[in-house]
Amino acid sequence: MEIFKDFLTWDISGETWASLIVMVIIVVLYIIIGIMAKHHDPLKPSKGLLWLGETLVNFFDRLVDELMGPRFKGFGGIVLGIASYLFIAFIFGLTGLPSPVTNLATPLSFAFLTFFMIHGTSIRYTKWKYFKRYIEPVPLFLPMNLISMWAPVLSLSLRLFGNAISGWVIMTIIYSFLESVFSGLSIVIQGTVFSPLSAVVTPLLHAYFDLFSGFIQTTVFIFLTMLYVAREAPEDEIEENSIRRGGEE
Repeated sequence: MEIFKDFLTWDISGETWASLIVMVIIVVLYIIIGIMAKHHDPLKPSKGLLWLGETLVNFFDRLVDELMGPRFKGFGGIVLGIASYLFIAFIFGLTGLPSPVTNLATPLSFAFLTFFMIHGTSIRYTKWKYFKRYIEPVPLFLPMNLISMWAPVLSLSLRLFGNAISGWVIMTIIYSFLESVFSGLSIVIQGTVFSPLSAVVTPLLHAYFDLFSGFIQTTVFIFLTMLYVAREAPEDEIEENSIRRGGEE
């Protein structure tokens, strides 16, 4: 009964609520863009959200084609979805609510998503030869190969989480410092302390830790994801696609 009681209380962390809000924002934006695209006259230039959506779709499709090859046609939509969530999640801290990325579960979930795409792609192209990778170059390397297969999960998740939590910690320290040192210059409005100096200093720091850092980490994550997945395709197919693209040019 205690389990059901805890479930009914909706004791959900702030990061989880923030993650749900981010997903709702993305879904609503995609639905609006889809409706606009359905009713748009193709003979007229796109504007507003529709223009932004078309630009992002074309950009990620070209990016996937250049880095991963034509065999991954359609993968651009997956990359766009990942990039949209991560970037909005990073800048969500600007609202004053916790960022979803500061909860380790979020970066770990995306790292596992990449992990499953890596091994799913390998199985797709190599079939039963997939299991041979764990006993190469000799069966003695089986334990080491089983351990190393988790390296992308640790690398991707800890990189996202480390950058997000470090920015949150630094901003918390700065806010506490400004509140304590310049308490004499602070203004109290309905019981809440506001420091005028915070309005000058913190926007610049938020621009770095939330906007710039969020953009960089999102870019690094999607590039590593594409490279990890693309390298699971057979080498002969990679060379064949490269020759085909070179001939077309």
